Amino acid sequence: MSLSARNSREYPQRYRLEAGKCDCGKTFYPPRLTCGNGERCEFETTVLPREGKLMTWTVIRTPASQFTDEAPYAIGIVETGDARIMVQIGDVVDFDTLKYGMDMKLEFRSIQKDGHSGIIMYGHKAVPKL
Repeated sequence: MSLSARNSREYPQRYRLEAGKCDCGKTFYPPRLTCGNGERCEFETTVLPREGKLMTWTVIRTPASQFTDEAPYAIGIVETGDARIMVQIGDVVDFDTLKYGMDMKLEFRSIQKDGHSGIIMYGHKAVPKL
């Protein structure tokens, strides 16, 4: 299965930040079929807020081939609502300005291209909230 075929199935969830909220209270993004508690789970679809707090991050200096043009860049975990999302961090020139608990907003942006002249993949990036 190509990257673009897999991505196209996930677009509705990615566009709307849809998560699955288990009846045990855990929220997962992207949604899962089970929450791992060993019992049968019932999930309801919920939409995550587009704002959150930066929990942790790392700077990628030697990236995978499809991201070489963007290096260095930061990847972080943003807590938004009841879920934590791993996303690329955008609009940051000096990575020393990133701080634990920093207010972030999630924006829908271009993430990568599938191949040299392929399909453009979209997803969310976290940017500092001004």
